[in-house]
Amino acid sequence: MVDEGTGPDPVMRLRDGSKWQIGSAADVAWIEHAATAGLRITSAIPPVFAAYCTRQLPDSVEGAQLRHDRAVVALLEAASEPQPWWLGYLEYGIGIEIVFPDAPRVRLYAGWAYVLVRAGPEQALSWRASEGRWVWKGALPDLIFPADHSWLLSTLWDDRWSCIGGSEALIASFENDPELDARTRRVTLGEDATPPGDAAY
Repeated sequence: MVDEGTGPDPVMRLRDGSKWQIGSAADVAWIEHAATAGLRITSAIPPVFAAYCTRQLPDSVEGAQLRHDRAVVALLEAASEPQPWWLGYLEYGIGIEIVFPDAPRVRLYAGWAYVLVRAGPEQALSWRASEGRWVWKGALPDLIFPADHSWLLSTLWDDRWSCIGGSEALIASFENDPELDARTRRVTLGEDATPPGDAAY
């Protein structure tokens, strides 16, 4: 997907023979202004969606992570009309793949630095691959949302799960997917979103 950019003079970077728009603080302001510190789903997801869930990462067994990532992207892609996605790559430290290491960062949550890129499902699955990435976190970006903000997936700094907000149909699709159902837990805005057996730090 080639991005033509929005707004005056967007910051662009070249990859795979195409130019890609780098996001700014304005593109994540809707998350930043609504996220609240704590153990609830709103620590990662603004309280603007019809339904919410957490999705635990798979065990590190051969093939499990790839099946998991493909299932997640397929459900997200089916949940909205074709459109660009914003992909956020959290800069954990040296050696972590952030795709465009020279790109400007946006700050989100506890001031964490992300490289935010306007791309799509194919790039979400392929750009990070396994190089320089914590195996247990997989290849997916740490932050994914479509241009129309109809859903949001966010994996915080050292959590072993992702938080998801979206339509009732999207959350139900995670609950009913044979690859993801056992690791998906629906949550409400008022409850501790930490999955059983995990710990939030």
